[in-house]
Amino acid sequence: MECVCLRSRGDVNLFFTMNKERIFVFDTTLRDGEQVPGCQLTTQEKIEIARGLALLGVDVIEAGFPVSSPGDFNSVREISLLLNEMYKNREISEIPTVCGLTRAVEKDIEVAADALKYAAKPRIHTGIGASDFHIQYKFNSTREDILRRGVHAVRFAKKFVDDVEFFCEDAGRADNLFLAQLVEAVIDAGATVVNIPDTTGYCIPDEYGQKIKFLRENVKNIDKAIISVHCHNDLGLATANSLAGIRNGARQVEVTINGIGERAGNTSLEEIVMILKTHKNLGFETRINTPQIYPMSLKVSRLMNMPVQPNKAIVGRNAFAHSSGIHQDGVLKNALVYEIIDHKDVGVPDNAILLTARSGRAALRYRLEKLGFRLSKEQIDEIYPKFLEMADRRKDVNDGDLLELMGVAKPTEDIQIKLLGLNVVCGKISTLPMAAVQMEYKGEIITETATGNGPVDAAFKAINKIVTVNAELDEYVIQSMSKGSDDEGRVYVKLLFDGQAYFGFGESTDVVLASAMAYIDALNKII
Repeated sequence: MECVCLRSRGDVNLFFTMNKERIFVFDTTLRDGEQVPGCQLTTQEKIEIARGLALLGVDVIEAGFPVSSPGDFNSVREISLLLNEMYKNREISEIPTVCGLTRAVEKDIEVAADALKYAAKPRIHTGIGASDFHIQYKFNSTREDILRRGVHAVRFAKKFVDDVEFFCEDAGRADNLFLAQLVEAVIDAGATVVNIPDTTGYCIPDEYGQKIKFLRENVKNIDKAIISVHCHNDLGLATANSLAGIRNGARQVEVTINGIGERAGNTSLEEIVMILKTHKNLGFETRINTPQIYPMSLKVSRLMNMPVQPNKAIVGRNAFAHSSGIHQDGVLKNALVYEIIDHKDVGVPDNAILLTARSGRAALRYRLEKLGFRLSKEQIDEIYPKFLEMADRRKDVNDGDLLELMGVAKPTEDIQIKLLGLNVVCGKISTLPMAAVQMEYKGEIITETATGNGPVDAAFKAINKIVTVNAELDEYVIQSMSKGSDDEGRVYVKLLFDGQAYFGFGESTDVVLASAMAYIDALNKII
């Protein structure tokens, strides 16, 4: 049994005593995550994400870098007020710490303190480079000067808040003896948390774990602070390194939703949390409300315009999908055969049995039974070759295709929608984007126009005037297939109709045309 202490504003100490060791989750989606090009957020969007993070149960929200812009300053302040209101209204049982990042500069620290003045549990996160790369090339300085500046920054921050986290930037490549000296000095100065970031994603798990262990064994006052791990994913090792750090004594892990962040990203919240939850024998726990993970992933993806790759662990759309016949048979007998996590534990509504040419008879029987068809083994054997022919032709087989296979629906070829022409007008400030489409639908050539909040939206609305299907656009993803201004783009759409998902794909150097093709591809499968 271990007693862990966190310091907050005033002289109040919060103690957590438990059989499993508590790992504090520090979320930096709104700071490190927002540094991704194209992912910048308005204050209102940051507030929406902060609300979700509070409901998710993170312990610390790094809300921004207050001195960097008026927007970041205001976001930190507004998030502090939001969390106070949520706690007052009993939406949350515990207020997360609100953290503001600074450099080891007095002005940065003063501005952060001002931004945090309404926070019930404020934290200033200050620090400086610890590796010789940073000391020599970034600061043109010496180790002695870095020590002095680090200690001064912590002492100055302590004038405003009790909870001060110090980051040793590029600790992953820092000399361990100097790193230990720096950590000891800033803890003496009053740091309550010391962050040992693998800023460049350089370390491998054994090396990083040993670095944390070295600090635990060689910093005489290390028991007076919490060690935090902050790992980047340049070599694909962020989660593995964070786990190694935890197993060697770190008790705070710094993460982002979907693993977004500088360059290749940060440690993914969903990955590290579910590793600790799945491997209970490790003896660690968080207070994350895991069924909120998937909804939070969708929210961040939508607001930051950052699609989640389909094979992303935990939250990718294929994370609980099965198309291989062998896997489908196993999952249908018992999900534990191929799923180590219950999809409901992370908020995913259901696992998916996707029918493709690789699917077996068990999956076909399962999907037909959901449509009300009870077939004998002999009947399944009879239609299975026809199913494979259909799957080879259409790639993925949906419920409408199965109805056709059973002879209760017309072949989709008889009612296929064809795009004959597309023209869009956009770019003028005073004119709404407009699209005109010409399509062949049920043997008739029809032309329609529509306006929208963008050329793609206008194209979809024009198509909807012709094909009046009440389908909901659930996902829209653009992927670049190559580099350059003339690259080909692939568009993926997911439509929801009558409780089922339908997928469409389109490829073109014209992204609006590819979008229309993908949308019509999905509609064809519905109709």
